[in-house]
Amino acid sequence: MIKGFFTTNIWLKLASLLLAVALWFFVILSGRSGVDIEIPITYMNLSPELEMVDSPQTVSVSVEGQERLLKKIRSKEIQAVVDLVNAKAGRSFFSLSEENIKLPRTLELISINPEIISLTIENQMRKTVSVKPAIVGLPEEGHAIVEMKVVPDTVIIEGPRSVISKLYTLKTEPIDITGINSDLRYKAGLSMPNSNLKSNTQKVDIYISVQKIR
Repeated sequence: MIKGFFTTNIWLKLASLLLAVALWFFVILSGRSGVDIEIPITYMNLSPELEMVDSPQTVSVSVEGQERLLKKIRSKEIQAVVDLVNAKAGRSFFSLSEENIKLPRTLELISINPEIISLTIENQMRKTVSVKPAIVGLPEEGHAIVEMKVVPDTVIIEGPRSVISKLYTLKTEPIDITGINSDLRYKAGLSMPNSNLKSNTQKVDIYISVQKIR
């Protein structure tokens, strides 16, 4: 009897099986869609003695999932994570794979673009440099600046060696003295020539002495 079940109307049974499989795939795949998303790259475990000077901040991924879920997805729910624990100074290339992409389980990763990213990493350097006020304008006619003092007059900066090694002074933000006729005290921020630089002091005090000369 069992043998007869498998041998009777075999083509009809096979067609029914294929139809059932096709119907199953249709149910599973219906309502699915794909989308390309620009996602942020998070770099982690970089040695404090190293500094990134050139690195991509985003990468593009193609994901698939239920259309209703894709409409609600936000870019911050997906991110690329690059572990720099073994990174060294110089130019390095990192391959991105499914292991680097963190995304909800309801979504499927289809592709990453680019799959290889390039980073430039340098040794970090610390240095003491002098601070110079950036003065704009002139005092009122008949008056002159007789003394200018910066407190503190030096600061410690740190950052990539290629940048720090070429710096000997830092300027403040522009200080407009147009038309002043008396002493001025001003708290000025530092003008950093590179976004990778950090300083132990954010602002300095500028003391400007003005005298009447005629």
